[in-house]
Amino acid sequence: MIDLPSGLPPEIVPLSWLLGVWEGTGVIDYAVGDEKVSHEFGQRISFSHDGLPYLNYSSYSWLLDEKQTPLVTEMGYWRLSRPSVEGDPGPGMLPGADPRPYASTDAVEGLRNAEGGFDIEVSLLHPGGVDELYIGQVKAARIDLATDAVMRSHSAKEYSAATRIYGLVSGHLLWAWDIAALGQDLRTHASARLAKTD
Repeated sequence: MIDLPSGLPPEIVPLSWLLGVWEGTGVIDYAVGDEKVSHEFGQRISFSHDGLPYLNYSSYSWLLDEKQTPLVTEMGYWRLSRPSVEGDPGPGMLPGADPRPYASTDAVEGLRNAEGGFDIEVSLLHPGGVDELYIGQVKAARIDLATDAVMRSHSAKEYSAATRIYGLVSGHLLWAWDIAALGQDLRTHASARLAKTD
């Protein structure tokens, strides 16, 4: 059973099962040519909202070694995919006009896709110079994502595509991440099992 917090913007109700802080462990398992990279790691993910129709996302991971060596961080935004309308704020800091779009759960229900889920967009930023735009779907307590675009700074390592799957299983957040990087095709990269801490 998923408890919905009061005051939740209707557009993030389909993603509301992600809200909170999740922590646990996972495994990196990635082959680069003949070399295999394999490590265990710890991870803390936070999904929150600030009253706007998207989720704020942050992730911090560390190696499970003697020093708890910091590994990676990510931050970004998760939202339903739909055309922007006059009632939406932006661009920049321009306020939206009234009435606000999709202000009721009935209006949001009209966004369901042919498979019975909701199309979503996820923007993730990595401090190593990589910015990913994922498109996909949330259906019940499962999310499937694939990169639509990957931007890299001139100093970033080669990284060209990714897929991610998230699911709520027996009260735990499970995820798997495949990447195409360092000259390799799309392949298994990492996965984890996280428990809600608040």
